[in-house]
Amino acid sequence: MKAPTPTLPRERGREIAYGFVLLAFGAQRGLELLYSARNERLIRSRQPSAPQASERVFRGIALVNLGLFTLPLLERVLRRRSPPALIAGIGWIAALTAVALRLSVIASLRGAWTVRAVVPSDLPVVDRGPYRFIRHPNYVALGLEFLGLPLIGGAYLSAAGLGLANALLLRRRIADEEALLMAIPAYRLRMAHKPRFLPRLSAR
Repeated sequence: MKAPTPTLPRERGREIAYGFVLLAFGAQRGLELLYSARNERLIRSRQPSAPQASERVFRGIALVNLGLFTLPLLERVLRRRSPPALIAGIGWIAALTAVALRLSVIASLRGAWTVRAVVPSDLPVVDRGPYRFIRHPNYVALGLEFLGLPLIGGAYLSAAGLGLANALLLRRRIADEEALLMAIPAYRLRMAHKPRFLPRLSAR
């Protein structure tokens, strides 16, 4: 005798709950964007012509991030099946770790943090918080979020496709950003020797 399958109303309730999860994470990201816009206005008031990483790449990143908060829900609705608890648990750990890491990045950079990677000539070189260990903790957080949020809903195709698109765009973004940062002698002195994403494990 076949085990009963979850009823449609139960699955619909889980889909709605997943939609609220994506909405909550998206709202938190929206608050970050407001803070970034405020920081950028202050930087531009001091240096209107401060350079930033490629605008074209940024538009692609913005589009992929929009997909992160919409496409996984669409896939979840089409699949009509909840992920195993282990997969959802991994997704929650990755997503919450991403938020915690990005908040630590913002707390470390403060007024220098912008989503457009604006690099003024008087940029303060920060080597506290996660920057003690790696150069780009913000992009580590993004990678975790692109993995975690789709897995919470069992949106495996979204996790793979959006994660790959994010990685390809960030590869170009990081190259642009580092070209600007490494032109600052103080940054080069204090940060160039650190790895980009993974802390070094050494006896010291």
